[in-house]
Amino acid sequence: MRNSRGSTRGGMLLVVAFVVMAVLLRPSAVFAQEGGEREFSFDFGSDAEGWTVEFADLPVDYDQSIFELDSGHRPLPDGLEGSGIYVQGHNRSDDLFMFLKRRVGGLRPNAAYTVSVSVNLATNVPAGSFGIGGSPGESVYVKAGASTVEPVAVEGDNRHLRMNIDKGNQANGGEAAVVLGDVAHPDVLSSEYRIKTLDNVELPLMVNTDSEGRVWLIVGTDSGFEGLTRLFYASISYTLSIVEPPNTGGLAPPVWAVALVAGVGATLVCLGLMSLRRHRR
Repeated sequence: MRNSRGSTRGGMLLVVAFVVMAVLLRPSAVFAQEGGEREFSFDFGSDAEGWTVEFADLPVDYDQSIFELDSGHRPLPDGLEGSGIYVQGHNRSDDLFMFLKRRVGGLRPNAAYTVSVSVNLATNVPAGSFGIGGSPGESVYVKAGASTVEPVAVEGDNRHLRMNIDKGNQANGGEAAVVLGDVAHPDVLSSEYRIKTLDNVELPLMVNTDSEGRVWLIVGTDSGFEGLTRLFYASISYTLSIVEPPNTGGLAPPVWAVALVAGVGATLVCLGLMSLRRHRR
């Protein structure tokens, strides 16, 4: 009877050893990797820093004289320091989308990242204003996001230029962009410009990189106000954090963890073998 109990105890130690090693050494999101987070910040101090401006949700053959589209890198308005990217458009189509885009790289290829965005706008629209089709402030929605494919306006239904990515429509976000807020500023009293900061802290977004570790960033306004909008992007900041799925080829554990688990496993194996040999005599 004693030999049977000893044999059972030794066998259990061996089973525990192999279970511990299998569990602790499996791919897991618990282990982090250096360089798993990348920050991209743009303050437009001297130029547009690679960002370009485009327009969508308007006729293919739109009349520039009535849409009044304009953009460029310019000094911020009086009372504000620095420079920014100026964007202007008259929403004659009841759905004008004015956006900035830029591609960034240096990320892990074919990987999933969470996207955090912070945008500083210079706006001169007071809160609680009324306008044609909607408020010039609360009906001009600021959106930001990221995409594997380049965001471009392509000809769609009714010969209108539509986005090739899902940015949502006006107050609603889409797969590639979330609504950060609007351009209304509660402290604007007349026509002065003030900085408004918007982010997606409560609206998580995810993007997959391409085979070269690149993604396109996009920031813009989706307007339901049928009038003229003028604003400056004073700065834009993105943080992309790697997402590691557990049990699906995740990151390898650090060397110290491998050594520790191997030591524990080896000790348990030895104890199990010693127990088996002792009780077989």
